[in-house]
Amino acid sequence: MKQKTSRLQAIRMLISRFQIGSQEELISKLEEEQHRVTQATLSRDLKELRVVKVPNAQGQYVFRFESALITNNTPKAEVESKTPFVVRNTVEFSGQLAVLKTKPGHAGAIASEIDSQASDVILGTIAGDDTVLLIPREGVARRTIIEALARFIQIDYK
Repeated sequence: MKQKTSRLQAIRMLISRFQIGSQEELISKLEEEQHRVTQATLSRDLKELRVVKVPNAQGQYVFRFESALITNNTPKAEVESKTPFVVRNTVEFSGQLAVLKTKPGHAGAIASEIDSQASDVILGTIAGDDTVLLIPREGVARRTIIEALARFIQIDYK
């Protein structure tokens, strides 16, 4: 298990540091870091790390972490240059519940981020394809929910 943890850390570092466009290129860089890996294992690792391919500023497809595409941690200009399809997420409330609407295919990743980063205000989430149901903790104000979400995802409040 130590070997896998070390390999996953190396993959994170390489994808963050370099414009890597293929699994073959990533395997080569991993070997330079003393990590031998098969293509099948790398594919599983990339899936586990939620790595996707998106166009960079030059129009070449490169690996990026799915969570980096939906957080405020990435500078806006960088997100726009890599992912012209990124849209702002909208949140609407109905009673205690909130519904977050996003781009098709993004709800699962966003729900996962919410569950891990806003568990102090959100009890849980249920994700569809482009919609996330947010179940707030008892007594949490709407403003508190919006502020918690805005720390790591781009949202518009309706």
